Amino acid sequence: MCELMTICAAVAFTIAHFALAGRGRRSPAVFTTMLMFWGAALMWSVDCVAGMLEGDPLFDLSAKDALLGAIVLAAGLLVFGALSVCDRLRAAKA
Repeated sequence: MCELMTICAAVAFTIAHFALAGRGRRSPAVFTTMLMFWGAALMWSVDCVAGMLEGDPLFDLSAKDALLGAIVLAAGLLVFGALSVCDRLRAAKA
């Protein structure tokens, strides 16, 4: 479940990144968060495939795995918020 949640977050931030870039606006916070979620998704994809090769199911849909995914999403959004505040402060100084 955490893999699916991070993939959805990565896709959402990728869409946001390209939507902003299409309007001529760049956001380092969106770009960094996008890369962070893609890294987590890649890591869990490798872990899920390795587990599947050992006989485990491909996706773990347990409540504990969903809680782990929610914690990772919350941490990623917290980092996104902190980066956004830093970007706004940097823009205000310029």
